[in-house]
Amino acid sequence: MAGEFDGFHPFETDLDRERALGILREAVAGGEDGELFLERRRSESLAFDDGRLRNASYDSGTGLGLRAVAGGQAGYAHASELTEAALARAAETARLAARDGGGVMAPPPPGTNRQLYQPVDPVSEHPLEMKIDLLKEIDAYLRQKDPRVVQVSASLTGGVQEVEILRPEGGQLRDHRPLSRLNIAAIVESDGRRESGSSGAGGRHGYDRLITRENWQTMADEALRIALVNLEAQDAPSGAMEVALGPGWPGILLHEAIGHGLEGDFNRKGTSAFTELMGKRIAASGVTVVDDGTIPDRRGSLSIDDEGTPTNRTVLIEDGILTGYMQDRQNARLMGVTPTGNGRRQSYAHIPMPRMTNTIMLGGEAAPQDVVASVKDGVYAVNFGGGQVDITNGKFVFSCTEAYRVRNGKILHPVKGATLIGDGPSALKQIRAISNDMAMDPGIGTCGKNGQGVPVGVGQPTLLIDGLTVGGAA
Repeated sequence: MAGEFDGFHPFETDLDRERALGILREAVAGGEDGELFLERRRSESLAFDDGRLRNASYDSGTGLGLRAVAGGQAGYAHASELTEAALARAAETARLAARDGGGVMAPPPPGTNRQLYQPVDPVSEHPLEMKIDLLKEIDAYLRQKDPRVVQVSASLTGGVQEVEILRPEGGQLRDHRPLSRLNIAAIVESDGRRESGSSGAGGRHGYDRLITRENWQTMADEALRIALVNLEAQDAPSGAMEVALGPGWPGILLHEAIGHGLEGDFNRKGTSAFTELMGKRIAASGVTVVDDGTIPDRRGSLSIDDEGTPTNRTVLIEDGILTGYMQDRQNARLMGVTPTGNGRRQSYAHIPMPRMTNTIMLGGEAAPQDVVASVKDGVYAVNFGGGQVDITNGKFVFSCTEAYRVRNGKILHPVKGATLIGDGPSALKQIRAISNDMAMDPGIGTCGKNGQGVPVGVGQPTLLIDGLTVGGAA
């Protein structure tokens, strides 16, 4: 198969499996859980900006992380080499968490033969020259398409992460995880005014799904469309008003303002806005939210999480009622529930924790045009940029990159400088309409938590929320 390369088999080439298993068992003796996480990773990034190649980078590495868990404590150590000496040194540190003994080892994760993505390697799929020529072609295409285009940025990133997990009971799990992404941005100018637009796509697959002419031209056209829309935008209004959210990527607001608050560790520690609310109504009727790491080829999907647990479709909110949290093995055990396959880490150098995969609000019955038509005085937000969230209370601020003024159900004109301000718990209860056009984001999300970044997905239908605060200049 194109893009394949020699598989990662550390117990055949770097470590003796039985000796590694003995070191692991000694490190976790007296504890309740733990694992040896081995990783090989390589990635590349190409960025074409303002008519020339601005950046071309390549990175590769291997490493190991060893964890011993006892109660609410975890000892973790890592090394950037796969040697028995490095493993032994890591074990000395990790075992400190279980030194008091008395623990009973947790049962292993259930086995699975599921593979949600093909074992390709985007880095070796195509020659470097072809990738650079593609970015040049995107630049030329946008400049020729509209004379108002003054700058184009296009980037291609891809890589593969191979992991091997050895558990104390002797279980051995592996996963081969490709990831690729294409991003395109355009800046347009007219009468001295400049505005920008961007578009992108990606997922757990090779470059072939991104670099066909039809696909990249669709992305380029979308970036140009958004830039031209913003060129006509007027200052956004301000104040409390109705807000309709578009489908797909606007689910990032759901992810940040609500999703993090439904991760197990925040609720076990009592720091989430949703702590102690299990089984209670936290959202309007009709609101159902799931975290689904089992969707093939999606950016946030995993065949197994970073502890070896198969990912799941976890229902978090069902018809407005809180029904579940996302759990790794440690928090699930401490809370007396089942792990959900949400134990994730950025790399071998990081300890796993509960993290989202693909967080989705399911669709309702309304037609999307009817949802927007029901807005009497507000904003229709189609795309978002960055945002900030306080996990303890769910308060958020998000900037809109494409939004429109709506009055009496009519879209009047695009607006610029709009920010959405509110809090997740209140916003959930203020959802007034849910359309039937649920869509996933194009595959561009990365989530940060405690200094770790992991790829994620989001999705939602067109929504209408009452009473959000819109910050703007007007």
